[in-house]
Amino acid sequence: MQAITPRWEWRTFGEEFGAGERAFAALTPERVQESDEIYLVGREGDTVKVRDALMDIKVLREVDGNGLEQWTPVMKAEFPIPATDVPRVFEALREPTPPLDRDVYTLDQFLDELIVPTEGVTAVNVHKRRVRYTIGGCTSEVTNVVADGRQTRTIAIEGEDAAAVIAAVRGAGLGDFINTPYPAGLRALLAEQPSRFAVIDVGTNSVKFHIAERRTDGSWHRVVDRAELTRLGEGLEATGEIGREAIDRTADAIAGMVAEAKEAGVRAIAAVGTAGLRIARNRDAVLAEIKQRSGVGCEVVSGEEESRLAYLAAVEGIGLRQGSLVVFDTGGGSSQFTFGTNLGAEERFSVDVGAVRYTERFGLDGAVSTDVLAEALAAISTDLARLDGRPSPDALIGMGGALTNMAAVSHSMSTYDPDVVQGTVLDRDEVDRQIELYRTRDLGARREIVGLQPKRADVILAGACIVRTVMEKLGQDSLTISDRGLRHGVLAERFGVAD
Repeated sequence: MQAITPRWEWRTFGEEFGAGERAFAALTPERVQESDEIYLVGREGDTVKVRDALMDIKVLREVDGNGLEQWTPVMKAEFPIPATDVPRVFEALREPTPPLDRDVYTLDQFLDELIVPTEGVTAVNVHKRRVRYTIGGCTSEVTNVVADGRQTRTIAIEGEDAAAVIAAVRGAGLGDFINTPYPAGLRALLAEQPSRFAVIDVGTNSVKFHIAERRTDGSWHRVVDRAELTRLGEGLEATGEIGREAIDRTADAIAGMVAEAKEAGVRAIAAVGTAGLRIARNRDAVLAEIKQRSGVGCEVVSGEEESRLAYLAAVEGIGLRQGSLVVFDTGGGSSQFTFGTNLGAEERFSVDVGAVRYTERFGLDGAVSTDVLAEALAAISTDLARLDGRPSPDALIGMGGALTNMAAVSHSMSTYDPDVVQGTVLDRDEVDRQIELYRTRDLGARREIVGLQPKRADVILAGACIVRTVMEKLGQDSLTISDRGLRHGVLAERFGVAD
């Protein structure tokens, strides 16, 4: 076999590729190729196929730190093939070689006598229409695939320089997608596994984890939706840096979520960071730690971008038909505000108003006097001065951990139900009731409140005070809670059907 220079390969399967669709649409195709091949797909194993009457085997030699793979051709044997070559095929399929009754096998004999009787191995007829491009100096292709009547698409990028391949993948807007070799992609297609995607929202107080399946009508079905309170911003206001213990808690939580997402068969994982990572002096070190432990890069989004994506999620989730709207998302380190209508956002901004900051500043993690409460409310009001003098909107939508916990407390919800929380209306009397409930209890007593996550008990009073101040400044007697949030906006924009 002619010597072949090893190349690094990246590939993903799916129906839509978000920004990747637009990136390739802007390129000029270099050539189009069509082929018919037979893939031998086992429960695991390397790439084994028949193309142009040749038994073609490539084995995985190496995987680098970014998940790129090097596949090396080890066999191109013409049919009929000698029996002495057959064990190499089954070795690549990770299956024992069946008894061999012939000295040589034609293709039909090989399939009928050796493959069909082998449990766990399937011969799949695959038709490909490959459109070739060059992107970032790397060979690329977008392929329509029909495998035993099932249709999918795949994008591949490869080259000798691993760094160039990664740069091309990211430049095409495909950095969130998981590298998936052909055997794994075909196994998922044959099993009719739904397209699943994961989003990890790395906040100042908690890390939110969401896996969703995309249905054929373009809507999303929730598979996993939970949060882990890792307190990334613990001590951040005092030191300007994220501490070692907070880094460890957060990086470990993210690594666990990434492992769970891969086990669930997701096509892509997007991780985004918010206020705590925006302001920390040691942000780069934290991001490197997250990447090292989880294998996934975390993109720190601006406050304006966070507001825009949260607005997108809230409007789609609540279904506002008309009128003016304010969406706010309050977290541990900041709050994001978006002003607009059902037709779209008109103004967005972020302010450094978050529950962790005021909890640490005023000692709101336990019972406090009315005087301390008044001081905290005054400070929050001052820091939210950007809301002063604005007209009262027709609707106010709130999101974030403080609000979803307040909704759960209002329902006395012992087991969190996002479908009940979604659309819950809180009036100002209920907000005031909860503020008094939290103000008069120490940390242990708060943890006994039905509906309140025990790990959020220390910051809930500050969160409720922020909510009340927003309502007061915007002249609202009530607000609607959205269980949707940044993670849902990221999901829709990055993995939704491309325009």
